[in-house]
Amino acid sequence: MTRPLTAAQRRLIEAADPGTGRLKGTEAQLTALVKRGLAFRHPRPPHDHFLTPAGHRAREAGGEPPQKEPENPSPADPGGPGGVFAARVGGETVPRAQGEAARLREVRSAWQGMLELRRMTNPDASTDRPCAWERTHLVQAAALALEASGHRPAGPEGEGGDGYRVRDTPQPDAVAVYAPGPDALRACAETLEGAGWQAGEYTEPRTRRRYVLASPRRV
Repeated sequence: MTRPLTAAQRRLIEAADPGTGRLKGTEAQLTALVKRGLAFRHPRPPHDHFLTPAGHRAREAGGEPPQKEPENPSPADPGGPGGVFAARVGGETVPRAQGEAARLREVRSAWQGMLELRRMTNPDASTDRPCAWERTHLVQAAALALEASGHRPAGPEGEGGDGYRVRDTPQPDAVAVYAPGPDALRACAETLEGAGWQAGEYTEPRTRRRYVLASPRRV
């Protein structure tokens, strides 16, 4: 059984910043939450601690820990499959057990974490353009920007409905974004531009399918 939280741990979780999940407490208290999978320590100075998605769920549950705690959450990869959060690139199967409210909370937390990563890793502390991590994880970074802005990712082929799909391209610094219709495609381009990407609409020569080609802005 999952052991209950102490009164001090519940107070820390309840007092976390509602937007970013940033925690304040003693080193011992924060380390204990990390060991339980409810918090992570940011890998870069000032090494602040933040709630993981499990920590957010515990706060929503009134301080009760989740039924199953994740093992060794990794904060260094906020948009990749090895981290505590995986951005939806479109086309993947989504577990039905996860509620929409929980997903929205995780997306919001991941995007806030990405902005913080930009602030700490861009030379001028700018948050209005992608950082080095995003440039090496283009598909995940673009998908996170889209999902955080409310765009709906496409479901698996054959299940009906559609949304955005982010895919690799032969270009080393660009991704292709597909969407169902010109309005949705234009909205994706505008979102990426607002998130610090260069985006333009193009047509595939053979299929005549329209898509957005996007790359991280450098200045």
